[in-house]
Amino acid sequence: MLRTIVARSDAFPLAQPFRISRGVKTVADVVTVEIAADGATGRGEAVPYLRYGETIAGALDEIANARGAIADGATRDELLTFMPAGAARNAVDCALWDLETRLTGRSVTDRLGRPDIAPTPTAMTVSLDTLDAMAAAARALADVPLIKIKVDRSDPAAQIRVVRDAAPNPRIIVDPNESWTIAEVEGLQSLLAELRIDLLEQPLPAGEDDALEGFRSLVPIAADESAHVADDVGALASKYQVINIKLDKTGGLTGALALADAAAAAGLGVMTGSMISTSLSIAPALVVAARSSFVDLDGPLWLAADRAGGVKGVDGVLTPPEAGFWGTI
Repeated sequence: MLRTIVARSDAFPLAQPFRISRGVKTVADVVTVEIAADGATGRGEAVPYLRYGETIAGALDEIANARGAIADGATRDELLTFMPAGAARNAVDCALWDLETRLTGRSVTDRLGRPDIAPTPTAMTVSLDTLDAMAAAARALADVPLIKIKVDRSDPAAQIRVVRDAAPNPRIIVDPNESWTIAEVEGLQSLLAELRIDLLEQPLPAGEDDALEGFRSLVPIAADESAHVADDVGALASKYQVINIKLDKTGGLTGALALADAAAAAGLGVMTGSMISTSLSIAPALVVAARSSFVDLDGPLWLAADRAGGVKGVDGVLTPPEAGFWGTI
């Protein structure tokens, strides 16, 4: 089956800046892939992440280098042998899942033997800002099911407390984005328990998380930057209790499902996350979210304008994309 492949960069401005400990984002720069065969076209999207040495240009080069094999009909499993896990493979893998839907007339969930995607509660992010601004953002989210707080090491206790005070009821994830030390993880334990924090996400730099070996945290700790693919789980099981699965790290839905299976086999919980992206990234992530304890897929809700037909967010719950958007008929 001869295929044609189009890969390009697209930019989607944000409605407001998104701040984490590593910097500020005002535009979602993504790679869009379209793969066509037999009159059908499948789409996929990825967000190259500089934290992992990825760039838009680099991802497009990876896809160009794989173009011949993809055009000749390489399967999703075959992609694993010649494209590394990461954003470029994610865009191609998800485009192939979508193409298979168009060619077979069967949705992704149907082919996996799973129910259709239902409305999904997602974390709504309070980004790193002044304490007053974080409190105001939290008050606006006081009735959603789940909040995620972006913090740094300048005054995390105050950052967490102002959000909890402004939003007493939602579950809360605290995400330092690798900015803490083990001393800070230990010193903030009682506060995290007092403020009923449900999850602490990747507090230490990925290269320094051996300090979590055997550590008994009062709240579950999730691996994000430390966890990429299924083969990582063995080394993480004694440090973390939850694995944050992002398709841009696993290299697509195929790898994400394998990581979810590996996490479950190791007795670890699963979180599904994403970069700041459009609904074309979120639609395949929702397949993994259906088996996750924590879902953090509010990326498109930060955009000034999403792709047509994408997810909608109401009171912290994502409504699935319209029929035919990705992976559905």
